[in-house]
Amino acid sequence: MGNYLHFSLLLCLPLADVAAQQESEKLSDKLTPLIEKHDGTVGVFVKNLKTGQYFGHRENEVMATASLCKLGVMVTAYRRSEAGTVDLNQKITVHKEDMVPGSGILTQHFSAGATISLRDAIRLMIVYSDNTATNLVTNAIGLKTTSDEMTAIGFPETKIHSQVYRRGTSVFPERSKKYSLGSTTAFETVGLLEQLQNRTCATEPSCKAMLEHLLNCDDDTKIAAGLPQGTRYANKTGAVSAIRCDAGLIFSPAGPIAICVLTNGNKDKRWSDDNAAVRLCADIGKVVFEHFNPRDRTSSGTNGEPLRTGAFGEMVEMLQRTLNARLSPSPELSVDGDFGPATETAVRRFQEANKLEATGLMNRGTWQALGTLVPEKPQPDPAVVNSQSLPRRPADSLDGLPMVTCRSFAIVDASSGKVLFEKDANKPLEPASTTKTMTAWLVAKLAADNPAILDEVITFSERADLMRGSTSGLRTGEKISVREALFGLMLPSGNDMSIAIAEHFGSRLVPADDKAADPFAQFVAAMNREAARLNMTSTHFENPHGWPHEKHLTTARDLTTLARVAWSNELFRNVVQARQRGVTVEGANGYSRNVVWKNSNQLLRIEGYDGIKTGTTTNAGACLISTAERNGRRLIICVLGSTSGDARYVDTRNLFRYAWNRAK
Repeated sequence: MGNYLHFSLLLCLPLADVAAQQESEKLSDKLTPLIEKHDGTVGVFVKNLKTGQYFGHRENEVMATASLCKLGVMVTAYRRSEAGTVDLNQKITVHKEDMVPGSGILTQHFSAGATISLRDAIRLMIVYSDNTATNLVTNAIGLKTTSDEMTAIGFPETKIHSQVYRRGTSVFPERSKKYSLGSTTAFETVGLLEQLQNRTCATEPSCKAMLEHLLNCDDDTKIAAGLPQGTRYANKTGAVSAIRCDAGLIFSPAGPIAICVLTNGNKDKRWSDDNAAVRLCADIGKVVFEHFNPRDRTSSGTNGEPLRTGAFGEMVEMLQRTLNARLSPSPELSVDGDFGPATETAVRRFQEANKLEATGLMNRGTWQALGTLVPEKPQPDPAVVNSQSLPRRPADSLDGLPMVTCRSFAIVDASSGKVLFEKDANKPLEPASTTKTMTAWLVAKLAADNPAILDEVITFSERADLMRGSTSGLRTGEKISVREALFGLMLPSGNDMSIAIAEHFGSRLVPADDKAADPFAQFVAAMNREAARLNMTSTHFENPHGWPHEKHLTTARDLTTLARVAWSNELFRNVVQARQRGVTVEGANGYSRNVVWKNSNQLLRIEGYDGIKTGTTTNAGACLISTAERNGRRLIICVLGSTSGDARYVDTRNLFRYAWNRAK
């Protein structure tokens, strides 16, 4: 998977979400090879808005958009209309000097002096990607307004830099040099589409109107080309020279799917439907649709029913390869796993050649006549395989530490801080949501000096609400006390709550000489200062939740140092020991609702274990900081990179037993 998230987050999954993570990994297995074969830079983010399942590849990398940036311009225009600063019905006269070349119809088909409404200009900008219309819209709303509005709703990297074909108007000159007309990330674009679908970026009527514009986009050469005929797809594309982009909402039987594919620096710059980046977009669209909308398995050919037109999957791929090999001349079928007219024709040819009834169906007789299927990779003869004697490694030693799946661990005496046993304890690794131990500790430390802060009210921001991954389940505008927020952070491992806490406290943790404007950044800086104070010499934080970042690293030894200090705080202990917590939150409109959080740490089900924090991401593996007491001796253990959620608990329990039996 990619380096997820602009705001910083990565999915820190509680065990209940492991199945969903595994499904996401299956999608990754299908898409990653397509992306890696492409000669160019690719950013992708896909999210099933019904299930939350997602895929990302370089989704946080800022990339050029070409005309895809017009999506943000449209949303901005409707938001400004709702704010009363522009009128979508206002009339705009198209002057000769307004007309610019490139995509669209105004310059080619309208005369100077024509008058259209702002609403119609937006329609032309989206449906035909009209460049002249885009400049008319940005004139009406203000060029920099799009960046301001996108930042306000959580997408600070989504910008249009200048008017089309008018670089001199750029309000972001440096970005114009690097990205030309516009820039965004795949993650932010999917986030914007999700807000559009959920009717949160504007009012219901405005969002419906914008979706109608997108549904009429006339470019069906990219993602749309890979979708089944008749699929509703609301999208906006962009293309110039080495850039090909597409993003939209696929309305599928499995629910709406938000998707964005950005390609920059493409070697293939041809203006044709078989351009490599255009084909990549189509292939990604096809894989994504079929992943979330698998066809009926009764047509797979593995249950005794004939394989026929409309079937898809591995059996069809093997059939296509075998027909290519058996028929002369070869039908040269595309091995795409789709049983379409070409495959049916090849089946009929084979049946006729073998004097079988030419039905086009792969029935028992046809399979038998076809013989052993041709696999994707050559396989040795079974007799050869069965005659081989495979070597084995030496027997396991009876000495040494327990055999565990984790990449590293540290076992520490809680009283003295002495490391009793360890494996690669000083090796920097990604910590996933064990990061939140530092987030909670900073708040607990503040509360120790000023207990009144626990009664302060945190108002959930949209930025927090849009945070991906494990969640506390709060929504924009809802209010909660700092005291309860700590439970929402540590029990369900709320990535969203870590954002809310960072925004609330960041500004009061900043040194007097620090001029950083963003409380989130200030909070992360405070995390790093505290790590330095605690002599966590191999630790660096990039966020308060553990979303993967190449520089977001720590060690098992450093985390036990942090855990030992934090455990000395009564408030911290009370939070991480809690197996569940119920709270009533108040909404922005005055409503209230009850929320229940369950602790993701399964060791708390066993007598003697007290905490502290789980963490799981694809990059980090399954992680756990834990503490337990036996016969008056408390130990703290950190395991990083266990092979699964269950494995981290087995690893940890084996290490506790080993240490209690041997530590003196």
